[in-house]
Amino acid sequence: MPFAPAAIEGDVRALMERELKHTSTKPVDDARPRPAPATRPPASHEAELLERYAGSRLLGALTLPALVLILVLFVSLWVPMLAAAAWALAVIAANSAVVLLCRRFMREDRLRRNGRKWAARFVVAEAVHGLTWSLLALFVLTSHAPNLQVAMFALVLVGIAANAISTRSLPGATLMSTLPPALAVMAQLIAVGGTLNYALAAVVLGGEVFFIYFARQLRGAQIETIRHQAEKDALISELRDARHNSDDARRTAEQANVAKSQFLATMSHELRTPLNAIIGFSEVLQSELLGSHNVPQYKEYAGDIHRSGEHLLHLINDLLDLSRIEAGKYNLNEETVSLADIAEDCRRMMEIRAAGKKIELRSRYDGTLPPLWADERATRQVVLNLLSNAIKFTPPSGKVQLVVSRSADGGQMVSVRDNGPGIPENEMETVLSSFGQGSLAQKTAEQGAGLGLPIVEKIMDLHQGRFDLFSRVGLGTEAIATFPRGRVVEAPVAREAAGGR
Repeated sequence: MPFAPAAIEGDVRALMERELKHTSTKPVDDARPRPAPATRPPASHEAELLERYAGSRLLGALTLPALVLILVLFVSLWVPMLAAAAWALAVIAANSAVVLLCRRFMREDRLRRNGRKWAARFVVAEAVHGLTWSLLALFVLTSHAPNLQVAMFALVLVGIAANAISTRSLPGATLMSTLPPALAVMAQLIAVGGTLNYALAAVVLGGEVFFIYFARQLRGAQIETIRHQAEKDALISELRDARHNSDDARRTAEQANVAKSQFLATMSHELRTPLNAIIGFSEVLQSELLGSHNVPQYKEYAGDIHRSGEHLLHLINDLLDLSRIEAGKYNLNEETVSLADIAEDCRRMMEIRAAGKKIELRSRYDGTLPPLWADERATRQVVLNLLSNAIKFTPPSGKVQLVVSRSADGGQMVSVRDNGPGIPENEMETVLSSFGQGSLAQKTAEQGAGLGLPIVEKIMDLHQGRFDLFSRVGLGTEAIATFPRGRVVEAPVAREAAGGR
């Protein structure tokens, strides 16, 4: 793949970034399964509705008697006070019986309650309560005052509304507490006759139907509220369990990571001592310092031992660096360095290796770059790892380009491009993880441990920088290490001018 000029390279890089930026974030599944519509709510909802019914009646333990006393004062304008008081006492007594039954229900242990039996008791008690309200139809026996039917009509509508709202959580109780007074007053109005009374009877019937329907709607709203509350409680419980599991997993992972880092650091240090001896003696044997070998193959064997030892030492050094970084014990020895000089030194070191594979190694540096405040050894390791990876994955007669320039934010960047096999998009996270290797790399690349790019990424994080990897299968890969603008050492003249401004 021939290298284009700078303008074309920028376009290609932007295209690669747009097409291959990792976007595998999964949407949060917030659509929880909803229960299928049912004619009856679940048993748990029925128990909650019974408790709401009892609570509503207990809250109206004093309100309803006060309403009845007000109605007695109102109806006493048409009927004798004694008859009105007798009716009021009967209604209050029935209401008191309902309230006492509700108190017994609330005091009983929830686990020992029998919902069906208690519902039946409430319906019977409400039927008695409704019958006491229907006694107001007997006012016609005690008085023949004009407009008495209108007064009874007003009383029965108030009673139907009050009982329907109080018993909305229990449909049977709503029907038994409102139907008897409605039927009694309707029958009395029809018996008296007259257009007005017929109209009032029709209004009573419509009011009964309306308030029963209204009570059912309120009950449906309560069921929905209970269902949503149950789902919210279940979700909170699941989130709490998930948080506990996540905390346990995090603690376990942290402990395993610390143990791994300690193991790697210890083993790396213990292995380096004998390995240095192996490399040293193999180098002596290869150079024949103690005399020539009688068997020529011994020199080749010594060379193999020396190369293998150096490869193993490089791997151990990478493991040691990675373990130190993950353990937070990798300290940067920061000083002013020239990124272009470091890149050129690394290019010279890798030139022989590239020539061995007949790879064309090009470089381009910005000569106006100011010094950089960074760790020279770590920066050198970054450039070497990027160049080593590019040469490793580039086929023979390929091309690798090293570029050192300014970044868009005013920092400095190192870019290494190759025309190797590339990395599939779904393997980007794998190659950036420790010991991770892509499928194409395993087939086409030389032997490696998969530590180069993770170390580069972690070193750039220590420098508050950024590491980006762009690749297209069959076209090649570009790796960019960017140092932030805050690490660029300004010239004294520029600093003094900035201070003056």
